[in-house]
Amino acid sequence: MRRNTGIPEQKEGFPIQQTAKTAPGGSGREYLDFILDQLSGLEDITYRPMMGEYLLYYHGKLFGGIYDNRFLVKPVKAALDLMPEAERELPYPGGKEMLLVENVDNREFLAALLNAMENDLPSPRKKKREQ
Repeated sequence: MRRNTGIPEQKEGFPIQQTAKTAPGGSGREYLDFILDQLSGLEDITYRPMMGEYLLYYHGKLFGGIYDNRFLVKPVKAALDLMPEAERELPYPGGKEMLLVENVDNREFLAALLNAMENDLPSPRKKKREQ
């Protein structure tokens, strides 16, 4: 028995639409899985669900996320250099502008993008220990 997750199942013979919203106010797991598959050649890609969206990390550094089924990355220098014409979009109302990655079908480009961005990204914050 399938649990109702709010994300529709892919029906056989019907491709996943990678740009359409699949869940109200959030991103579909199918699009996250697609992006993770595209990034599977890189080591240490992780994600964290956050309020219906997904934050993406490379070597523990937050580099972007999936927001309303859009793959957005931080506008660091390396990303701007590799995608000078990229549209700037808000991940959510009141959020900081990010860059829309449109070339999601090109694994080599995505790997080059993340490898270039890594040095421009801030290191993860150390968590304070509770006493």
